[in-house]
Formats: sequence, C-alpha cells, structure tokens
Amino acid sequence: SAVSRQIKLLEESMDEQLIIRSSKKVILTEKGKALVKAISQFEEVTSELSSAQGHQRIRVGILHGLLENWFIKIIKEFSTTTEHELKIVTDTPKNLKQDLIDGKLDIIFTTENIQSDLITSLRLFEETLVLISKKDIDPKKADQYTWLTYSDSDFFYDLYKKHSSKIIEVKSITSIIKLVKEGVGIAIVPSHTIINEKVKTYDIKGLKRPQIHLSSLNFQSLPKYLRDFTQIVKNNA
Repeated sequence: SAVSRQIKLLEESMDEQLIIRSSKKVILTEKGKALVKAISQFEEVTSELSSAQGHQRIRVGILHGLLENWFIKIIKEFSTTTEHELKIVTDTPKNLKQDLIDGKLDIIFTTENIQSDLITSLRLFEETLVLISKKDIDPKKADQYTWLTYSDSDFFYDLYKKHSSKIIEVKSITSIIKLVKEGVGIAIVPSHTIINEKVKTYDIKGLKRPQIHLSSLNFQSLPKYLRDFTQIVKNNA
C-alpha cells in the first residue's frame, strides 16, 4: 500500500499514468518506461561519480618559473605515489585566479595570498631574487645593459627608476636564462631557477620577496585526492 501511494503521488505530480494494473500483472506505460530509463541512467552516473574518487585528474595552474624548476620534484613524487592524473597549465596570476573561480582549475600556485569567501590560500615559501649576467657588471648601472624581462611588470621596473633603452620580453624563464648565458642581456630571476647554471649572480636589495601560495576553492573539507596532492606539495615546500 505504501508503494502504491508513492506511485499515485508520482503520477499526480507528472499528470500522467505510469503503470497499468490488472489482476494478474502490472505493465509500464511509455511514460513509465521513459522514467525507469532516466532513473537507471541517473544511478549509473552517480555510481561513476562516486567510484571516481579513487582516480581523478587534478587540474593545476602555475607560474612558468615555478613549473620549470621547483614543481618538477612535486610531479615526480606525485607520479610515483598516487594513481591520479595531472593537467598543468601556465598563465598570469590574474588569469589563473579567474580560471580557479570559473571551475577550470582545482589548484593554483601564484604569488598572491587570496583569502575570500570563494578562495583560500596556503603560504608555501618565500622566493629569493637575484640579478644574473654572463660577465661581471655593476648592478647600480643596470640601465646600461639589455634587460631580459618576463612581462611589463617585471622586477626591473620596481627596482630601477631609470630603464634600459633596450628591453627584450620573453615568456619563458628557461629561455631568459639561456639568453643571459649567451651574453644577450641581464635578468632578475628567482634563485631556485639557476641551480648549476654558469652565470654571475648579484643579491638584490629593495625588492619585496615574492611569497608563493597554493590556492584552492574554499572547501569546508578538501576532497581526499586534493588533500593528498596538497600534502605532497607541503612536503616539498
């Protein structure tokens, strides 16, 4: 009787008969068959979503310089300790933040400490910046050399009031370092990007050291696969 009552309520809500009863059997109407099919598909999808917790693709957004150096060891440990997949993209901090909000990324690594209703950030480490060149130079006369910059907001512009007359912008930290080694110009880069590189380095004063943060959507509790990934990052920070 309880089942019959629920079926009746369902038929009333849809304003259409779903089953035809006789003394010997019950058969589904066309609308009833369509409803059963829809329910079966719903169960399959929810089952797939539930089982997918064991195997996920983690979408990571990161600054180019971090990816080419520091993040390599993260990828190595991740690949050997988990069954999940990684999709990694590089972009500007502004675009990475927007992609996180839009649901296109799960985690981003930038210099911005984002704390809002939507996003939360975890500080990982502080970068040390150095000025690099092929030969000995006078850092106080940096405007006399070609600047190799990553963008129009490069550290050079904050450090020196007088700008170089020749600036080459390259969207690759690796390429910038190679150009410095070729004697094309000078650059300001994070110290972790020049390990074992044969270049002259100069400490920089007067610039605020960038803080590297891991940012994600503001979950009450991170999904397990993101918690596992975050722990790997913390271990290598």
